[in-house]
Amino acid sequence: MTDLDTFIAGLPKAELHLHIEGSLEPEQMFEFARRNAIEIPFKSVEEVRAAYEFSNLQDFLDIYYAGASVLQTEQDFRDMAMAYFDRAAADGVVHAEIFFDPQTHTDRGIPFGVVANGLLQGMADAEAKHGLTSKLILCFLRHLDEEAAFKTLNQAQPWIDQIAGVGLDSSEVGHPPSKFERVFAAAGAMGLKRVVHAGEEGPPEYVKEALDLLHIDRLDHGNRSLEDPDLVARLARSAMTLTVCPLSNVKLCNVESIDTHPIDRMLELGLRATVNSDDPAYFGGYVGDNYRAIAGGRGLSRTQLVTLARNSFLGSFLPDEDVARHLATLDAYAEAHA
Repeated sequence: MTDLDTFIAGLPKAELHLHIEGSLEPEQMFEFARRNAIEIPFKSVEEVRAAYEFSNLQDFLDIYYAGASVLQTEQDFRDMAMAYFDRAAADGVVHAEIFFDPQTHTDRGIPFGVVANGLLQGMADAEAKHGLTSKLILCFLRHLDEEAAFKTLNQAQPWIDQIAGVGLDSSEVGHPPSKFERVFAAAGAMGLKRVVHAGEEGPPEYVKEALDLLHIDRLDHGNRSLEDPDLVARLARSAMTLTVCPLSNVKLCNVESIDTHPIDRMLELGLRATVNSDDPAYFGGYVGDNYRAIAGGRGLSRTQLVTLARNSFLGSFLPDEDVARHLATLDAYAEAHA
């Protein structure tokens, strides 16, 4: 391990863009399939990994939803969450805000409470074991309709005080944020934070809709915002956090290679970019892997890496006093490893 690798591993950071179902490693997929007597369309771990060659977002989603079928019980969701948190803690993550897709599970007959209770137990386990805090963000699947999203929001009511926000994910192209304007208004009225996947495969106009119609508190991905200088200026002036996922961008062919990733350009343009892993079991790495990839591919300095970590705390939904505490720890770490 190089000095820079060691620096990145110890760098205090938050992760703000992580789909917990996307952290289901092939080994765990087979373990859950066995204990729940679920048939999956793969014969071995190697066959699953060989299937992880995607040409676009939909190719990935097809395998993602097949893998999620093995999740049946609260214990499954708890174990999956804890496996992620163990890896995150090893990567220096001290706070995580994780997405979950309840419709992926309720549509196949798994009660909302099984999903929520299992994940919340895993989150409590992580805080007890690692001191790693976390928040839960409910994502609506954008390829489904508004009625389905409202149904999910209603199902969430018994757990609403344990959910920090709502998000929008799944197939982006053809499903603009405007499709969910009323659902997001309802969520906002409940006091929930609002985040949206936009500008990953979809055009800059989707980012504008997310800002103007869904009144987002944070932008997930947002890479294609760079195509519109006026939009970039708006995002920079408002200090809108972008949850960027470098290895995911490359794996889904939205960016040609890590060597051409625009993460440093985002920083130069004044954007509050952060580094995240998205669906790490499928995209080749957890948050530490993403930091190391861009550090090597773009030649990022320690100062730039610290800025990315700082942005992750500033963009979190933590109270100000917690953000201030994490920033003080980050500054002390940076000074000690200058």
